[in-house]
Amino acid sequence: MTDQTTPPAASPFSSIDAVVQALQGAGYYADRRLATAVFLALKLQRPLLLEGEPGVGKTELAKALSTALSRELLRLQCYDGLEQREALYEWNYAAQLLHMRAAEAQGISTDVESEVYQPRYLIRRPLLQALQAPAPGAVLLIDEVDRADEPFEAFLLEYLGEYQVSIPELGTIRALVPPVTILTSNRTRELNDAVKRRCLYHWLDYPERERELAIVRAQVPQAGAALSEQIASFVGRLRSTPFASAFQRGPGIAESVEWAKALVALDTIELDPEIVVDTAGILFKQRDDVASLTHAMATDLLKPEEASS
Repeated sequence: MTDQTTPPAASPFSSIDAVVQALQGAGYYADRRLATAVFLALKLQRPLLLEGEPGVGKTELAKALSTALSRELLRLQCYDGLEQREALYEWNYAAQLLHMRAAEAQGISTDVESEVYQPRYLIRRPLLQALQAPAPGAVLLIDEVDRADEPFEAFLLEYLGEYQVSIPELGTIRALVPPVTILTSNRTRELNDAVKRRCLYHWLDYPERERELAIVRAQVPQAGAALSEQIASFVGRLRSTPFASAFQRGPGIAESVEWAKALVALDTIELDPEIVVDTAGILFKQRDDVASLTHAMATDLLKPEEASS
């Protein structure tokens, strides 16, 4: 059993710099503040809650951490109406029924009902899989927890606080190895304070230009140096004042990388207004945002970037 009074454990990383290097080896470029949050979450064996705009790299961090730690990644995608049985477990009713019918046919008089409530009839969902994962354990991603409803948040409290769950027919199941747990939220609503108190917290913002440039270069090495710099600068400008106010949501890191791949596929050497407008559907997923970008290109949006590069 692991709870908030558990003394710090040996971290798989010797330092914050080691976290930065390990994540870079997995293709994720974390700044020092984020690396510190990850280091402490591992050291203190606490869940890490990441909040931020869509596309800033919250989900990708869990994937990279899974690779860096050589742990299995388990993902629980949250949504409105998510039920406990979809997150934790449900019984294999078909197999239970077959067992009971077979027992009746053979005239077995033992307590058949107790026999069917055994671990072999459990269908394990992500939370239970994470708790029962053998060494070295698992990385559990509880993605977009803000999309679930408040009763589901209350259900998570036992797991988040003690790395255990209660199953009425089997009792309390504690973690074999404390899972590395990452929760993400796009802040579509405020999370319950009880959830936040059980987690370490980090607000993940859009990356600075140099870090985004490093990400684009690492993910799309085929893009030339000049094109990569233009992409990082242009996308950063779209997120900044006064242009950000024209869009419902600025392009995330994932859109930057996809745009770079698309531009390489189109044999683009450098950005020009025509190619930006033609590929606007990669940067933005809303019709109004695409229209706003087209309008912004008419104001020489590219010109300052060309002058500074």
